[in-house]
Amino acid sequence: MSGSTDGAAEVGVGPHPQPWPTDPRFDPELLAHGDRRNVIDRFRYWREDAIIADLDGHRHPFHVAIENWQHDLNIGTVVRNANAFLAAEVHIIGNRRWNRRGAMVTDRYQHVRAHPTLDGFAAWARASALPIVGIDLLPGSVSILEVELPRACVLLFGQEGPGLSADARAHCTFVAHIPQFGSTRSINAGVASGIAMHEWIRRHAAPRSEQA
Repeated sequence: MSGSTDGAAEVGVGPHPQPWPTDPRFDPELLAHGDRRNVIDRFRYWREDAIIADLDGHRHPFHVAIENWQHDLNIGTVVRNANAFLAAEVHIIGNRRWNRRGAMVTDRYQHVRAHPTLDGFAAWARASALPIVGIDLLPGSVSILEVELPRACVLLFGQEGPGLSADARAHCTFVAHIPQFGSTRSINAGVASGIAMHEWIRRHAAPRSEQA
């Protein structure tokens, strides 16, 4: 199952039975009234800042970036995917405003940073010693299934439609593509981001049961 709550009538749990747990991570309001948020069971009734602190203790060393020159509707999905795969941070390049609907409130738990320009973003990546890996189906790109994907890196996605801009490509260490087998020439950035992040997870992340 996907675990999606999209369109569900009710999710989560009701009020916590007495006696309440005394751990300071628990939120008295949620304990009293129930927790209907889209969070995993381990985080039920936890305060939002406590969840973020827990996630920050074991975020993965890959980042995700996406160009946003025309208010791309895929950005919410990219943020949601980044939360699901525990990316270190999401970087939005261009317009600061983005459509949060697709994020399904996961942006509360996912670090998101804005960069007004590509040059500014690239300077941040260089200062952080993070190679920029472009993800797009372009002439000269290499299959993401075959290329060596750095453990610490930034996965960069382009605007829906035109894909990675020429300026963005110039900042990439290399560009990788996701192999496709049907008639369409591309898949949207939301879908591509999930596939690329999962490929990083498949190579570099410990199974969930082995994580702290």
